[in-house]
Amino acid sequence: MPAIDRAVSIADLRALARVRLPRAIFDFFDGGAEDELTLRGNRAAFEGVRLLPRVLRDVSRVDPACEILGLASRQPFVVAPTGGAGIAWPGVDVGIARAAAAAGIPYTLSTNATASIEQIADQVQGRLWFQLYVLRERGFVEKLVARAEAAGYEALVPTVDLATGGKRERDTRNGFSIPPRLNARLLLDGALHPAWAWRIALHGGLPDFASVRGYRGTRARGLALASSVGRDTDPAFDWDDLARLRERWKRKLVVKGVSRVEDAERLAALGVDGVWVSNHGGRQLDGAVASLEAMAPIARAVGGRMAVLMDGGVRRGVDALKARALGAQAVCVGRAVLYGGGAGGAAGAERALAILTTELERAMQLCGVRTMAEVTPDLVAS
Repeated sequence: MPAIDRAVSIADLRALARVRLPRAIFDFFDGGAEDELTLRGNRAAFEGVRLLPRVLRDVSRVDPACEILGLASRQPFVVAPTGGAGIAWPGVDVGIARAAAAAGIPYTLSTNATASIEQIADQVQGRLWFQLYVLRERGFVEKLVARAEAAGYEALVPTVDLATGGKRERDTRNGFSIPPRLNARLLLDGALHPAWAWRIALHGGLPDFASVRGYRGTRARGLALASSVGRDTDPAFDWDDLARLRERWKRKLVVKGVSRVEDAERLAALGVDGVWVSNHGGRQLDGAVASLEAMAPIARAVGGRMAVLMDGGVRRGVDALKARALGAQAVCVGRAVLYGGGAGGAAGAERALAILTTELERAMQLCGVRTMAEVTPDLVAS
């Protein structure tokens, strides 16, 4: 796919995805809540960080390898969970997971992915984490946890910043809903993107959300199933519930959706293995603090006791260098690989990770650092 090969940045892949996907589908992945202040703020936070490069160092060879959650990773990236990716390109969940494995980094499967827990485990040889949405039907949640355990997932990632869904106005303006309602605008949108429509048709229509099939006994499939699950996240899930989950899950536990230092401190006391600083990519609460800005004080407070990860606004390889200097163990990329997946399926996802990797290595050379251990706080201008 020559256009994918010519993409030199994540922005290029985003532009390709925008052309190749129906507007409603692209905006569903690209958009944020309300005025999208948080969405833009995540990116602005990275753009506001300035580096102080070291010079006269032998950087003929650099190594971005690091440790993430106690295990070796070839670079400080984690693929973040992206629900519904198969709407953009059928089968792309497996493609993204394989791209992560080939890059030597962890992959996080969303509860609302279009591939099942078992399918990913069977088809991908790599580090697998499972992101857990806590639903009102606790018995079903226990089944999800047990399935991830049986399939050998390394880490469980409960998401705690989704007491209710955000107001994503792009979707409303586009007439995009879950389940989708066919109207003249959506029919025309699909007709104007025949390659996308053909791929979807060849795979039997819009994809199923396999891991949550049968939730509450429903026979719904596809986006209708996602809708029933999305409306049923449990706003009553609290610290006592998390403590029980910590006791239940004996492997690595990483809590996603944290922005406050006191919450991170409490997680550390609870024996959680990692805190994932996140505002859900700006898709829920508009006006929330940028993840990078929230992460730095959290890393100072608990970085010696647990892994600190973050997502939100990562679009360049140098972003990983900035986040590491401010205390993160790794950055988690969602939209970046999703743009690649939407532009070209598995090949696009591979291209996205390759772009981030080469940018990171170049930034290391230009900053005079040979290893991740040399990425220290003094690399950032105060």
